Amino acid sequence: MNVQFKKGVLELCVLVLLDKQDRYGYELVQKISDQIAISEGSVYPLLRRLTKEGYFTTYLKESSEGPSRKYYALTEEGRTYLGDLLADWEKFTNGVNQLIKEGVRDE
Repeated sequence: MNVQFKKGVLELCVLVLLDKQDRYGYELVQKISDQIAISEGSVYPLLRRLTKEGYFTTYLKESSEGPSRKYYALTEEGRTYLGDLLADWEKFTNGVNQLIKEGVRDE
């Protein structure tokens, strides 16, 4: 899959996953990797940026498997941003799907 295309949807995927529950970085990487081939290194800069922009808060939580983990939680501002992105995504995918339908020739 095209790298630029993946970068564009990665932000939306992270926000959607955090909308339902708080998660730590590696957990997000695993969930997204189950559906889309991504590198672990692409998620952490995104998490830092979205936290800095106020869309997430973070907290540490003890782990039975090693050191404490940093969890990310969506803020109200993040939920609003997610709603805007989902509306944009729907418009975008509807437009692309319409163009694909028009472009596909009957054979």
